[in-house]
Amino acid sequence: MSDIKRLASQTAVYGIPTIVGRFLNYFLVPLYTYNIATQDYGVVSELYAYVAFLMIILTYGMETAFFRFSQDYDKSKVYNTALFSLMVSTTLFLLITFLSLSPICSAMQYSNHKTYIALFLIILALDALRAIPYALLRRENMAKRFAFIKTVDIFSNILFNLFFIALCPILYDKGFYIITSWFNPNDLVLYIFISNCLASFISFILLIPQFSQFRFNIDFKVLKRMLVYGFPVMIGGLAGMVNETFDRIALKHLVTIPDNITDTAKIAEYKMSQIGIYGACYKLSIVISLFIQAFKFAAEPFFFSKMKQQDAKKSYSEVMTAFVIFLCFIFLIVMGYIDLFQYFMGKDYRIGIMVVPILLMANIFLGIYYNLSIWYKVSDKTKYGAYIALIGAAITLIGNYFLVPILGYKGAAWTTLICYFVISLLCYLIGQKFYPVAYKVKRIAFYILFSLGLYSVMYYLQDNIQNIMLRLAINTALIIVYLILCYILDFKKIIKQK
Repeated sequence: MSDIKRLASQTAVYGIPTIVGRFLNYFLVPLYTYNIATQDYGVVSELYAYVAFLMIILTYGMETAFFRFSQDYDKSKVYNTALFSLMVSTTLFLLITFLSLSPICSAMQYSNHKTYIALFLIILALDALRAIPYALLRRENMAKRFAFIKTVDIFSNILFNLFFIALCPILYDKGFYIITSWFNPNDLVLYIFISNCLASFISFILLIPQFSQFRFNIDFKVLKRMLVYGFPVMIGGLAGMVNETFDRIALKHLVTIPDNITDTAKIAEYKMSQIGIYGACYKLSIVISLFIQAFKFAAEPFFFSKMKQQDAKKSYSEVMTAFVIFLCFIFLIVMGYIDLFQYFMGKDYRIGIMVVPILLMANIFLGIYYNLSIWYKVSDKTKYGAYIALIGAAITLIGNYFLVPILGYKGAAWTTLICYFVISLLCYLIGQKFYPVAYKVKRIAFYILFSLGLYSVMYYLQDNIQNIMLRLAINTALIIVYLILCYILDFKKIIKQK
């Protein structure tokens, strides 16, 4: 079986529960946006943005370091060393943050919601501790068990949300106080966080067989090398997370307040409302992110296993082309059926729908960057990944500073696209110097431009054809044209490979 077919198969195993589960999780968006005010959903978006940053710090590149050094050292020793390091650092993190809970809440302007922050600290600790056991499953190609635990994690989160957000308010309104005496219908945001915490704990329990493999067989020399390798990965991850999440944080501080809003409470409400609208619309672009995540689960161990083989660079090139083809297909699916996708959000949120194509295209370039980044991981030049990510972070900070006050959340979306395009271009140019791979640049550019051209036709039809069914039919035909072209140019060869 060809490398592309093998990687596609692994991506499917990792991705089906992730994508299907997350897609079901995606249905939580209408659950939230139809039941929670925009400013309250803004709280959820903002806190999850902070959590994303902290997860990078708490794992400090250990996952990637585990994959890299398990190629050169005894796998069990590397596993024990990595897990020991995370257990120590996570315990210290919990102790320090819980002892400083009040000042932390005050600094984040959540003094009245300490429970939110406490729950997130627990979620962070559980997620950090799970990182290496999950990596072990991927390293051992135990994709089915990995997928099972991820599925339980996702589905349990969904079920808890449905129970707390959908069922409990109904029972409370109907007077079933014996069952819901503990329930507070005025703070549904709290139950979003409780659901996440419970789901994380369940998946933590399911990983006990992997935790039980831990032995106090720690090699501190290997740990030192892993930390040196992982630190630039962490810096790059933090800078990358600035690119992914800082826009939601920036909106709170940089968005321009309309002249007719002068009351302090109304200003705060407006700011959180803008974050909520942008965060909900960002969810529509996350379809591509779901595939990228599933791909990363399969690709990272695959890329490292190929690194010493003669045909490694050829495989990397072929994978990149197939990857871009699929991302562009997802882009066309979302934009072709945007008339339907928009109903996943409450009416008050749809005003921000214009940022979706911008964010989708941004995520395509993010996916390209993830593919390109393999060069500095296999060549042990992770410092260049940190440099590139820091440049991206600078673009994000500067772009948001200038564009958000002018364009609002649309400025945040354009900044995201500019950032991901630049870092993918830089990663390609620098990588060709240190670890040259003959990527099919012209073919990749063609697919991106062709999908943008088809989207331009869809956009024109949206403004000029009122009949939704006719628009959807034409958009479907355009997507089929894209698939036929992909088959003729590339997929026909891939399918024939053995």
